Amino acid sequence: MIRAERIDRVIDEAIAARRLVGAVVMVVEGGAITYRRAAGLADREAGIPMREDTLFRAASLTKPLVAATILALAEKERLALTDPVTKFLPTFRPKLADGREPAITLAQLLTHTAGLTYSYPRDRAITSGLPDTAVTLDETLRRIAAQPLAYEPGTAWAYSMATDVLGAVAAAVHGSTLAEAVRAHVTGPLGMADTDFPPVDAARLAVPYGDGEDEPVRMGEPHVMASPWGDWLTFSPSRILNPSAFQSGGAGMATTAPDYIRFLTAFLSGGEPILQPDTVRRALANQTGEVEQAPGKRFSYLGSTTIDPALAELPWPAGTNSWGGIYGHIWSIDPASDIAMVSLTNTALYGGEGAFPLALRRALYDG
Repeated sequence: MIRAERIDRVIDEAIAARRLVGAVVMVVEGGAITYRRAAGLADREAGIPMREDTLFRAASLTKPLVAATILALAEKERLALTDPVTKFLPTFRPKLADGREPAITLAQLLTHTAGLTYSYPRDRAITSGLPDTAVTLDETLRRIAAQPLAYEPGTAWAYSMATDVLGAVAAAVHGSTLAEAVRAHVTGPLGMADTDFPPVDAARLAVPYGDGEDEPVRMGEPHVMASPWGDWLTFSPSRILNPSAFQSGGAGMATTAPDYIRFLTAFLSGGEPILQPDTVRRALANQTGEVEQAPGKRFSYLGSTTIDPALAELPWPAGTNSWGGIYGHIWSIDPASDIAMVSLTNTALYGGEGAFPLALRRALYDG
């Protein structure tokens, strides 16, 4: 069975089993799109089919775009990755539990080794880019800085609101909003006209669904569901349209599959027109040393980088970067094979965690 047929079967089986409502999947190999498909429904109740130009709440697919913005600013010598965050955000000074105030570098924010977290139970006003909020980013950062760091920066890895902090840095250095910084340094040069905050055309937004017992459930406001990590997730689909909600560098943008595959392809083709080849190589390399993100994995400036495919139980070669988005998305960049893939779905968590993404990745690589 050829690769396209294998990918088709994975998508068809997920939709037929009523585990997935809709998806757009694209693959680039050798600089050319070798697979593209929109399947299922963007709005199940209205019977609106998924289309290639359907917009999705990008969730954590926002993070690599902000990371690339920071890397572009570094190339232009407007910042250095070794700079402390206080150089740009003077009041952001979180302390360790013992009261010490360690320096946090931009590189540690990029790699989620800064001592920050996504869990701040002692201050419920601290929210990520998923729940709706009227709290500003400045106030959110003030509140984060008032919480103790989870560990000494550089000594461990924990997924966190670090990219929201980086978003504030990018905005400050560019001298405008985060949206304008990303547009100037990344999405504009790449021609990603559909990737922004807020979405350019709300009517094209896919309806989000959450995993249900018999079939995915249309998300309400808010929509709370258990996560596989032992906590609870709160989604507010309307947040992305709320002008009062802060522009979340960790989860706030909207995008399309054609736009995002264009972004991923830039990292396979030397970085033009946004980054230089040396920056691209460093961006995809292990930047956490011996600090693990998970077994067989470390972290780069963009996402998880596979060190040991067998230990990580992944079908691709070492050096492949990957991550996803909590609304049901995955992406990967494989420099060794010159392959990039993005899968955007409107089904959380099934589209981005567990059986579906693993089956999709195996269909891409297992012949």
